[in-house]
Amino acid sequence: MHIFLTSSPTGDLDGSRPVKGIDSFNQFLYNLKKLWKHSYRCAYICADFKSYDSNDEAVQFFKKAFQDSNLFFSCFDCIDDRNHEKLDYDVILLGGGHVPSQNQYFKDYKIKEKLKEFDGILIGISAGSMNCANIVYAMPEEAGESINPGYQRFLTGLGYTDTQILPHYQMLKESVLDGKRLFEDIVYPDSYNHSFLCLVDGSYVYIHDGIETVYGLSYKIQDGRLELFCDHNEHRILKICE
Repeated sequence: MHIFLTSSPTGDLDGSRPVKGIDSFNQFLYNLKKLWKHSYRCAYICADFKSYDSNDEAVQFFKKAFQDSNLFFSCFDCIDDRNHEKLDYDVILLGGGHVPSQNQYFKDYKIKEKLKEFDGILIGISAGSMNCANIVYAMPEEAGESINPGYQRFLTGLGYTDTQILPHYQMLKESVLDGKRLFEDIVYPDSYNHSFLCLVDGSYVYIHDGIETVYGLSYKIQDGRLELFCDHNEHRILKICE
């Protein structure tokens, strides 16, 4: 399997770096095209299985992005409450959204079990990338979550990696939630005995044959400290699994 765990595969979410189609930053489109041999069967697994209108809109957006980048496909299906029984595809995208909600839908609809035989290209997007971990760090993101004693910050994910990804770092690093600084007051304390990989939009992790490589600007947060892991336009091996 070839796994791409992205922050955003279509440019910066804040629109500061407009991209037509799939992002070519940090060789993402180049690396994807190397694997794209013919008109693949594609599917987009949504974060919220019951938000039909927004799910259809997301699928149309990514269909156009792939077409604009000459990544041809024979189908591009929407996987949600209406269509989830069989995941017989060559390329699967795991959509972005609310991490705990997506995590629960994945469990309710047995997505992990349905992906056991999948051996194609898997592309995580934001929350979809986060939920690929063995243990997912569900960083609080909605009002009240950081102060709710019942909010679960660590969840069981799909199990493709031990890397706990935090996407959109360039947008979120100055954020405030529940009157607290999102990173300094919430994420940093949670990083003791954990290691989080912060990706800016345009950076990603590529996993194949047990090797995890980070492409583009990224940071590690561990034991309450932030440090640069990989710089712009560079790539660095994150992990080699036995």
